[in-house]
Amino acid sequence: MYTLLISGLILFTSTHVASVALTNYVVGPKSAVVMVAIDVPAAAKATIARLYPGVKGVKWEKEDGNFEAGLKHNGKELSLVIDAKGNVLETETTLAESALPASVKAYIAKHHAGKKIKEAAEIVDAKGKKTYEAEVGGKDLIFDEKGQFIK
Repeated sequence: MYTLLISGLILFTSTHVASVALTNYVVGPKSAVVMVAIDVPAAAKATIARLYPGVKGVKWEKEDGNFEAGLKHNGKELSLVIDAKGNVLETETTLAESALPASVKAYIAKHHAGKKIKEAAEIVDAKGKKTYEAEVGGKDLIFDEKGQFIK
């Protein structure tokens, strides 16, 4: 009887260990990122098709009740925030560091000495207001159209 009980316990433990090992092999020891398909309104998709005909590989995400389309067009990475009715609320275009206004680069050199700009972008809202974003030291710094620091 004890032999049967011990055999069952060994079998259960072995199965559990194998299951954990297989999970770590397939998924990895860290949390897996699960991509969930979102239901993008036809109007939002139509806006992208109208603005960027023939563009492929658009990646959609939900953002504060709206939809963010990530795409590549003419060699630039773009991100558009679009509402369910298809209205563009914001467009973000990646920039080379050299394309940032001189005042942005001067501010970063003075206030974040020794740190490099990891990413830079130009952001245009629905009203046409332009701002600049520079990621420095893990923080997004925002500048107005003239390159003056906002936050």
